[in-house]
Amino acid sequence: VQLQASGGGLVQAGGSLRLSCAASGGTFTSYAMGWFRQAPGKEREFVAGISWRGGNTDYADSVKGRFTISRDNAEKTVHLQMNSLKPEDTAVYSCAARASGSGSYYDIPTYLYWGQGTLVTVSS
Repeated sequence: VQLQASGGGLVQAGGSLRLSCAASGGTFTSYAMGWFRQAPGKEREFVAGISWRGGNTDYADSVKGRFTISRDNAEKTVHLQMNSLKPEDTAVYSCAARASGSGSYYDIPTYLYWGQGTLVTVSS
């Protein structure tokens, strides 16, 4: 499975961005999907996850109520709508895929495929 993330950019605090992750190869509905981010000098961290059907989602506490993950299985894409952005949201955002039923979305080693990152910069 190949993953291609897009949609990053520069936005002012309080603004919004919508990230997209397009998948190719493999069977998209076999995979749960996750978004992660890594800020300069920090560890990669979980942002949001979604089940293969889209009926189950989970979010990091830091983004709950501001970010929404969704997926379109027909289009083989997963999106991350980010609202009320804060400077601390600045990071490289990556999407990842893992087999359904692999436990907690937070568990980074369970993700089998990773896309390249897209940079999100939030100015104050």
